[in-house]
Amino acid sequence: MILKGLIHRSFRNPVLLISSIMILLVVLSAILAPLITPYDPSEMNSKVRLSAPSVEHWFGTDQFGRDVFTRVIYGSRLSLQIAITAVFTAVVIGGIIGILSGYYGGWLDAITIRIMDVMVAFPSLLLALFLVAILGPDIKNLILAISLTRIPYFARLTRAEVASLERRPFVEAGRMVGATNFRIMIFHLLPNVFPLILVFATMDIATAVIAESSLSYLGLGAQPPTPSWGRMLTEARGFLGRAAWLSIYPGIFLMVTIISFNLLGDSLRDIVDPRLRRSNK
Repeated sequence: MILKGLIHRSFRNPVLLISSIMILLVVLSAILAPLITPYDPSEMNSKVRLSAPSVEHWFGTDQFGRDVFTRVIYGSRLSLQIAITAVFTAVVIGGIIGILSGYYGGWLDAITIRIMDVMVAFPSLLLALFLVAILGPDIKNLILAISLTRIPYFARLTRAEVASLERRPFVEAGRMVGATNFRIMIFHLLPNVFPLILVFATMDIATAVIAESSLSYLGLGAQPPTPSWGRMLTEARGFLGRAAWLSIYPGIFLMVTIISFNLLGDSLRDIVDPRLRRSNK
C-alpha cells in the first residue's frame, strides 16, 4: 500500500519524474554499455590520440587514443556499482544496528550511539581515504571504506525513528497479543521506518558517487586501465588547454548523476513525509 501510494503521488511531481528519467538513462547506459558503444574501453589507437569529438568518436579520444564516450559509459558502470553496493551495505548493517538499539534501549543503545557518534565525528571522505590508504587501492576495499563511513548515519536515523515509534499504540497492541520482539521489529516497526530510509538512501547514493569519484581522482579507486569518472578527470588535468573534452564529458555525467539522485531523494522526502505534505497545502 505504501509503494502504491508513492507511485500515485509521484506522477504529480514533475521534479521526481525528470530526476527518475535521468537516473534511468544513466543506469540503462551502464547496463547496456556493450550494445551502446562500438569500442573497447581499454583499446588504444595512437593514430587518433587526442582527436576532437567527431562522428567516429562522439566525445573525442584521450591521450592513448581510447574512445572517451566508451570510457564514460563504462565509467558509469563502476561508479553506480560501487555507490549502490556501498549504500545497500550501509542500509542493511546500519538499519539492523539502529532497530536493535532503538527498540531495546538501555546499555545497548548507550554503547551503540557512542560508537556511532565517534565515527560521525570524522569527516566521511577523510575516513574513507584513511581506510583505503590502509587497505590498498582496490574496488572491494573502496566499497568497504565507503559503506563503513555511511553506516553510522543510517544507524542513527533508524534508531531515532524506532525509538519514537517503540511506545506507539500499535506496538503495544502487538505485545499484548503475544507478538515476539522479532515480529514487532520486522512487521510493525520496519515498514514505518522504511520510507524514511529509502529517501535517505537515495540521496546517499549521490554522496557515495562523490566519494568514489574523489578517491579515484586521488588514485585510490579504480586502477588503470579500468574506466572511472574520477580517474578520467585526474588523467585529463594535463590536457585542459588542448583537449578540454577529456574533462568536460565525464564531469557532465558525474554532475547530472549526483544532481538527479539528490533531486529524487528530495522529491521522495516531500512525498513520504506527511508533515511536509501538510505544510505545502
